[in-house]
Amino acid sequence: MLKSRLFTGLLVVLLVSTFSMLVMAEKNLTIQGSSTVLPIAQRAAEAYMEKNPDVNISVRGGGSGNGVAALIDGATDIANTSRFLKNKEVSAAVANGIYPVPHRVAMDGIAVVINSSNPVEDLSLEKIKAIYTGQITNWKELGGKDQEIVVVSRDSSSGTFEVFEELVLDGDKVVASALLQASNGAVAGVVSEARGAIGYLGLGYLSPSLKAVKVNGVTPTNATVASGQFPIARPLFMFTNGWPKGLTADFINFILSVEGQKLAEEQGYVPLF
Repeated sequence: MLKSRLFTGLLVVLLVSTFSMLVMAEKNLTIQGSSTVLPIAQRAAEAYMEKNPDVNISVRGGGSGNGVAALIDGATDIANTSRFLKNKEVSAAVANGIYPVPHRVAMDGIAVVINSSNPVEDLSLEKIKAIYTGQITNWKELGGKDQEIVVVSRDSSSGTFEVFEELVLDGDKVVASALLQASNGAVAGVVSEARGAIGYLGLGYLSPSLKAVKVNGVTPTNATVASGQFPIARPLFMFTNGWPKGLTADFINFILSVEGQKLAEEQGYVPLF
């Protein structure tokens, strides 16, 4: 009888502990990846936690590639990306028992930015490619000052870099002398300080300290991205392991709600509706 009671007591403790762990797990959400999607994720997380004070959402950047790697390893609930997954990433995920599902959360343009002191106003896609591949090295070749061009680019783990490489460089390599930066914020910092610099970043990172040039005569704005006029644009994603459930699903649905899309727009991105 005593043994039976002890066993029953231990079973109750185990069940209560297990339930408590599940409840705690449902109150925590981890998000990692693209620095482009980061402002949307951070603002949405803040708004969601204001509505749900018992929930804790951890948001980190690091680049699209790092976010996808974390999802494949089971180290994050949501991977932010500014590009779609590569075939090799999907294969690695499936081999690890992870089944990535994309959720488009906004649209974004990739603005080409120069120092605010630079008089150049407009660049064609061909000229931008020539700059980034090292064929044009001085601003005077583009109607600017007699000044060396300082090429600033994102590193290879960046989804923004991969989209820029595809849409602007046609797969060609960035000049070896380019200054590689790990985030949109880092690109903005270098370009705002170096008078001869040129860089590219998401619309959400534009500021008065930067000058966004027209590309093929089109100014990078939410309206020109939404209309399809601006030539360097892409969708932004959050990837989950399988179709989301529980807290993960609720957070994704919040971002896709009218309120969530308004938050994305306030951060400088193009809402889905």
